[in-house]
Amino acid sequence: MFERRFYLDHTVFFAFFLTLLAGLSTGIGSCIAFLCRHTNRKFLSASLGFSAGVMIYVSMIEIFFKAQESLIAEMGTRPGSCATVAAFFGGMVVIAAIDKLIPSAENPHEVKRMEDTEKDAPQPGRLMRMGVFTALAIAIHNFPEGLATFVSALQEPSVAIPVVVAIAIHNIPEGIAVSVPIYQATGSRRRAFCYSFLSGLAEPLGALLGWLVLRPIMSDTVFGLLFAGVAGIMVFISFDELLPAAREYGEHHLSIYGLISGMVVMAVSLLLFL
Repeated sequence: MFERRFYLDHTVFFAFFLTLLAGLSTGIGSCIAFLCRHTNRKFLSASLGFSAGVMIYVSMIEIFFKAQESLIAEMGTRPGSCATVAAFFGGMVVIAAIDKLIPSAENPHEVKRMEDTEKDAPQPGRLMRMGVFTALAIAIHNFPEGLATFVSALQEPSVAIPVVVAIAIHNIPEGIAVSVPIYQATGSRRRAFCYSFLSGLAEPLGALLGWLVLRPIMSDTVFGLLFAGVAGIMVFISFDELLPAAREYGEHHLSIYGLISGMVVMAVSLLLFL
């Protein structure tokens, strides 16, 4: 079933298109940074919580069980279930290792606010370094996220579109984290936007490389393992990055309200496409 889908057809092109949109949302973060002098902390808090809610719900309720069904059908109940769990936590290990390799100062998921950089304006060299390294860190981090978005988008729209929206929301603060220090260092909006834009392109690039590598060996078993790994990646991102950042940006209750809203939207979306 999945072998055919992974070759060039309208489903694959649609998945690439959605992944490209998610990656380029870093550019939205750049635009916000240029238009606003201060971070709208309540909005970001609720938005990041919403993104986490979508990703947690779809991972635990939809993606994990689709992966398990695929692997059980191919391997049997016990081996298939064990493989699903192993791949799920394996995805967490992969994204955790990537985060561990990125210094916290350049980690795109360390909370940064636009007004914080104004204090650093007299040090353009340090700000430029911060912006460039943040862009590189986001590019590295977006490779597995791109593959996760792409694989999710290969499924029906009930899974694809809400996941892409959640990833896009999650990428907006990354665009701010890249563009603000570069703009403060150079005074060039164009240069700051280009760095942010290029860092976002790593997401569709990750999807493209993943597709080229996996296409020759794609099967129901490989797809099940990959899908379970994607669920693990998205759950880790939600708990390790999105929810802590949401709490830092705003009030605790706002992040929780956003989280529950994201779960409700994802649940309704899945019900509509039954």
